[in-house]
Amino acid sequence: MSECASTPTQDSLPRRFSDFTTLGEALDYAAQGQRGLNFHDMRGKLARPYPYSEMREDALKMAYRLISHGVRKDDRIALVAETGPDFAALFFGCVYAGAWPVPLPLPTSFGGKESYVDQLSVQLKSCDPKILFFPAELAEMANDAASACNVEGIDWESFGDRIPVKSELPSARTDEICYLQYSSGSTRFPHGVAVTHNALLNNLSAHSHGMELTANDRCVSWLPWYHDMGLVGCFLSPVANQVSTDYMKTEDFARRPLAWLDVISAADGTVISYSPTFGYDICARRVSSQTHVNERFDLAKWRLAGNGADMIRPDVMQAFVDAFGDAGFKASSFLPSYGLAETTLAVSIMPPGEGIQVELVEETELTGHPGAPDRPTRYRAIVNCGRAVKDMTIEIRDENRKPLADKTIGKVWCTGPSLMKEYFRDKESTDACLVDGWLDTGDMGYLSNGYIYIVGRAKDMIIINGKNHWPQDIEWAVEQLPGFKAGDIAAFSVTTPGGEETPAVLVQCRTTDEAERAKLREQIRDKVRSVTGMNCVVELVPPRTLPRTSSGKMSRAKARNLYLSGEIQPYAIAA
Repeated sequence: MSECASTPTQDSLPRRFSDFTTLGEALDYAAQGQRGLNFHDMRGKLARPYPYSEMREDALKMAYRLISHGVRKDDRIALVAETGPDFAALFFGCVYAGAWPVPLPLPTSFGGKESYVDQLSVQLKSCDPKILFFPAELAEMANDAASACNVEGIDWESFGDRIPVKSELPSARTDEICYLQYSSGSTRFPHGVAVTHNALLNNLSAHSHGMELTANDRCVSWLPWYHDMGLVGCFLSPVANQVSTDYMKTEDFARRPLAWLDVISAADGTVISYSPTFGYDICARRVSSQTHVNERFDLAKWRLAGNGADMIRPDVMQAFVDAFGDAGFKASSFLPSYGLAETTLAVSIMPPGEGIQVELVEETELTGHPGAPDRPTRYRAIVNCGRAVKDMTIEIRDENRKPLADKTIGKVWCTGPSLMKEYFRDKESTDACLVDGWLDTGDMGYLSNGYIYIVGRAKDMIIINGKNHWPQDIEWAVEQLPGFKAGDIAAFSVTTPGGEETPAVLVQCRTTDEAERAKLREQIRDKVRSVTGMNCVVELVPPRTLPRTSSGKMSRAKARNLYLSGEIQPYAIAA
């Protein structure tokens, strides 16, 4: 194969939709065809095609090296999840060697060295791995974390130089654990989600079924491989369903987001590509009135524009359609979905072609409390997240775990073969969310004619004077002001010196002028009051202050803890 040629979208290998007993068996089959992974540079140009046949050869060599190094069945092997052939080969090398790969995050652009070392250390202590593998450029930070946890640290380039000595590979059963996935909740108290081969392959089969995968489909992704949507949806699913995939690194997308659309435009065939809401938002914002989108982009081939991993915002989706409609993008391509690491990935997927569908829900229905008689009626747009995927059952339950009727908001529970086995070495947390074969997702939502609508996280609820308020409502209110965007605002409740609960809003502020800051505080306070009827504490904080989860989402819970502990220092209010 030419160095500049991507792996083909179509080949003669008969398509199998994840009907394998183990993940290793899935790669064995995919390697018989011509498809594979393709890694692109920050400008969207192909840098390295990586056929599944080559990936399998490299993975087997890695498995032999691991076994020679003393790795045994069920050992955990931590891998810094950099998008590229090294991680891919090591991940499957662990699977072939009977070990459990544990993808861990790359450093982010905020927080610095100490924050990253601390995050790695917490997750290493949780998964208790035999080895931490990392790219050479992260050697200093990764070795610091490994040393602190008494774990061997090895850069994967030097490990790949070792001569592989063939040995017998252990057999794998479908009910055995395949990998550990850290969910995108608190990085201070991480949950290692243990996923079996059977759970994984069942969910990957549900992907292909729900998306109505065709022979002409190709995947394009910039999502990180340490997050479930990137790892499972855009790395493991293409292997198990034999789909060629084009990748950009997440950091390259952050620098040049429109290069994502360039890769889609250049793809051979029809495209499936996923993003959280903010990915669509940043692309729509980057396009200026001078950009001739119809000349630069060809988005008519984008068959499924998946959206998940966070609350889906219809205003952002419409802005994307407005920005790229002239390039052929169709609103019906949007594919809302809902999932979480504890279900391997997918819980629900919108039937292809139905696009974004919204229901307007009156605020008092969301909060469960009647509004004041003189207060105007307010509505929130709730996005339809589709139907339960194949083999998954969804119920909405009350606080006593009793099922609720259609269009009644409650806790989202689900059950099916792709539920996690456990949180690794955390029986208390496992027992708290896995009850009689059902998973308490921790999300609030309602069912309507077989479709699931997600309205927010139960644990993020702000309860003031016995009334429930969604933090998203407060954050969205602030985002309507000029100069603010999603991710700049964190809303949560705090207790005042008088013992009363009140909402607090942390807002990342870029202006250094004291008078401007004072004006902003009043604008924010007035806006929140106009939307919620509540007075709130407004704190302006420096840019890049608000903490993120491992998947890049803003963490309200962590922001609250850092604010209350004094680790987040707001700008002082001028006397």
